[in-house]
Amino acid sequence: MQETLCGVDADGLERSCSRRPDSIRFGTGTLGLERAEVYLFTCAFEPHRHDTYAIGITTAGVQTFRYRGSPRICLPGQLHILHPDETHDGAAGTEVGFAYRILYLAPELVRQALDGDALPFVANPVQPPTPTTRLVASFLTDIDEPISDLTRVEIAVAVADTLRSLSGRPDRGRVRIDNRAVELVRDYLTTHVRQQTPASMLEQIAGTDRFTIARHFRRAFGTSPDRYRTVRRLVLARTAIESGLSLAQAAADAGFADQSHMTRQFKKTYGLTPGHWAKAVAAGAPPELERGERAGTMRT
Repeated sequence: MQETLCGVDADGLERSCSRRPDSIRFGTGTLGLERAEVYLFTCAFEPHRHDTYAIGITTAGVQTFRYRGSPRICLPGQLHILHPDETHDGAAGTEVGFAYRILYLAPELVRQALDGDALPFVANPVQPPTPTTRLVASFLTDIDEPISDLTRVEIAVAVADTLRSLSGRPDRGRVRIDNRAVELVRDYLTTHVRQQTPASMLEQIAGTDRFTIARHFRRAFGTSPDRYRTVRRLVLARTAIESGLSLAQAAADAGFADQSHMTRQFKKTYGLTPGHWAKAVAAGAPPELERGERAGTMRT
């Protein structure tokens, strides 16, 4: 990854460090989980501490902070991982300011996802982008994405497993897949795709806890229960759009919160907005990727 002081050539990160007013903006959250986007140029954080895990990704500039008595530097694309109740500060490392997105996760969610084990401690608070950290970083790509009950579980499991791996603690959860349980969950999600299925319902169906379901489902199908349901909804929406239904109605009929929610998910999956997809299909021509989109990301 090619790093510079003003950014990094990676998807989802800021492309420049142009000055703008200091800002803190909170995205969607849920019980025990908050996400925010921060830009600081004229001010810095005084020493403080959180009662949650704080996991952020620097998106522009150079972030400096003191943690457990040592100075740290976090560059664009890198994660910083702060343990609950650890004092730290935060400031720009250069005159252009810095920006980051951050996830605050209650420690009780992490403990539940680890089946009651002690909270993992990551000794090095700055982590480079690796396969181990990629899934957690993905939850900070769009902090306005709605968080369903199933997404909340998925985030808790991803963070807990990442923290455990980075802490060097052995993973005692490597078990065989409960195929019967995950197939029951998959079948239910397929037949109830439009519904907002709570995690408690999947627990009843599978006969096991929600965190085990999330881990086993991903091992069996390569994705999370929430993402599996989202793709099934997109299939419904795409069929409706191609038949001429309005985008708003297609979104509502498929079970999305609103049209903008469907649009974000549609583009992530097919590489085009629903509107562009509909025009291309109507013209009878194969869809072309929008400018800047990477070839090969569209599935038909």
